Amino acid sequence: MRITDGQIHIWSSGTPMNMHRQVSAYSAAEALRDMDEAGVDSAIIHPPSWDPKCSEVAAAAVKAHPHRFAILDAFDVTAADGRETVRTWRQRPGMCGLRFAFLRPGTTTWLTDGSMEWLWPEAAKHDVPIAMLVPSRAHEVGEIARRFPDLKLIIDHCAARRGKVDAEAFEDLDTFLDVARKHPNVAIKATGAPSYSSGPYPFKSVHDPLHRMFDAFGPERMFWGTDITRMPCSWRQCVTLFTEELPWLKGRDLELVMGEAMRRFIGWTG
Repeated sequence: MRITDGQIHIWSSGTPMNMHRQVSAYSAAEALRDMDEAGVDSAIIHPPSWDPKCSEVAAAAVKAHPHRFAILDAFDVTAADGRETVRTWRQRPGMCGLRFAFLRPGTTTWLTDGSMEWLWPEAAKHDVPIAMLVPSRAHEVGEIARRFPDLKLIIDHCAARRGKVDAEAFEDLDTFLDVARKHPNVAIKATGAPSYSSGPYPFKSVHDPLHRMFDAFGPERMFWGTDITRMPCSWRQCVTLFTEELPWLKGRDLELVMGEAMRRFIGWTG
């Protein structure tokens, strides 16, 4: 089984967000070392906003290790050349889609103020999947999915509320599960699951939410991953939480969730 992590960050400078390791850099070489120790074959890099050279760092990693790394990156959707950027987006080495966190100043209202209205049809036209950090925004996601059924959308981080744990973290989950049932073009990254539990490994409080996600999205639209630099456990434990602690996830379904489904969804053939 090839295991692909649906979200990691690597960086060369800047101050990480408080949730992440407070180190000045986390390189591709360090990530590969840690991936090898954990039995992770490949990973999707999401360039972090705190490093001004984040896109260059990700591109260099892909160039050096094209079979181990791919990228979901972002750009300024208010720029005048946006349509050309989207048209040529996937021509960049290792670039498999877009990812917006809406955390940087100037980006926080993009999803709701009309800034992205032009993007949805362009991304669908050019087969550019879009991942988004959208806690409590199931209605907006559902409306986009309904209006653009050919657009591939990915909900980040279990649709959980940022900074919350246990039941409070998953208060919005049911609304996102409704979106999953209605719109087959919407997937979910089950990334960061350990961080939404107040307990130790194997993080029992997230087992039921993960099962509910699986039932609604199915194995072809639910993607394992870590966001490892903010996890309260080892990379290996992030793996075994899914491969050993969830008795309902096994066989072909496990293979899909642990990487194959995401690679297929974003079109990564590396």
